Amino acid sequence: MKPLTKAEEQIMQSIWKLGAAFLKDIVEAQPEPKPHSNTVATIIKILVDKGFVGVKQIGRVHEYYPLISKEKYSSTTMKTLVEGYFEGSFADAVSFMVKQKSLSVKDLELLLQEIKKAKK
Repeated sequence: MKPLTKAEEQIMQSIWKLGAAFLKDIVEAQPEPKPHSNTVATIIKILVDKGFVGVKQIGRVHEYYPLISKEKYSSTTMKTLVEGYFEGSFADAVSFMVKQKSLSVKDLELLLQEIKKAKK
């Protein structure tokens, strides 16, 4: 799976949230200042070419929908990050976040609960 640029990821976030949407809906879902619709259309075309977005022709307009789920993209991105920066060790990644004060004790307790739940 090809990585997304920041702009592509922002558009994908809107498409994941909307499910299926027309260009005007995707533009409307962007934060202020809203990008021009031509810019969004260009990014969507790139996402279609990368295989992230599908297109359905409805009359004279196109409806766009995600081909890759947010969960699958997140999983792949996290694995790539951990492999690239932490030699594949999720424990090292979590340890790094604790040292950076990005994770609290409460966060770690919640993670531990999730791990215990997943083992059942």
